[in-house]
Amino acid sequence: MTLKLDKVSRGPHLSTLVASSITREIAQGRLRPGDQLPTEQALATTFGVSRNVVREAIARLRSEGRVWSQQGRGAFVADSANATVLTIDYDALEKGDAFRHLFELRGILEVEAAGLAAGRRTPEDIEGMRRTLSIMTDVPYGSLQWLRTDLEFHRAVARATGNAYMVQFLGFVSERVRESILASGNRHRSDDIALATLAEHEAILAAIEAGDVPRAQEAMRSHLAGAAQRVDPHAGGRPEPRLGRNGAR
Repeated sequence: MTLKLDKVSRGPHLSTLVASSITREIAQGRLRPGDQLPTEQALATTFGVSRNVVREAIARLRSEGRVWSQQGRGAFVADSANATVLTIDYDALEKGDAFRHLFELRGILEVEAAGLAAGRRTPEDIEGMRRTLSIMTDVPYGSLQWLRTDLEFHRAVARATGNAYMVQFLGFVSERVRESILASGNRHRSDDIALATLAEHEAILAAIEAGDVPRAQEAMRSHLAGAAQRVDPHAGGRPEPRLGRNGAR
């Protein structure tokens, strides 16, 4: 068994990059169901990372149903036919229209979520959204904390729908987008962009708080289209606003 594993570039998501590299080996058949992965130490040496990073990567692959572990023996490639967990690989987002398609999916989900949130929000939901916007106002645009808080705002909108599945799906897709932005390093810092992004979030919040379903949906659609133009290292070109593509939530 000859694997094509290389050292990964330094960045905030080393475990994601390691997991993606191993996933690629599985997808291309160099690692087959039942094969044992190299030891943690061997993988750490190959990728040029710590064993903790490798453990995080293996834990992620295990949660995605790609590998299974046996104490004292190591990790093994799972039977792909038994995989039941939705996954979106970072490597796949680097190719073709995959990243744009992810934006489209995000738009479909988030526009509907904004409408549901406008009809179902509670005072606690509104307070949660206000709290995240307050934090975003105080941290540097494009920083890791900004992206985390941005994601939390959209999770708050999802929670306001009262639909647990919406929260799960949006959280999953949003996290994949965030990881791709971090890995790409495409985080332009600009006061004008920061103000525009905050204004879009505030418009979403105002519409949801007012209980205006159509306005909440349109505010979310407008934000997603604007975000795609600001942060979209893969799709290229000018997005169609009605498709709801998003790059920065």
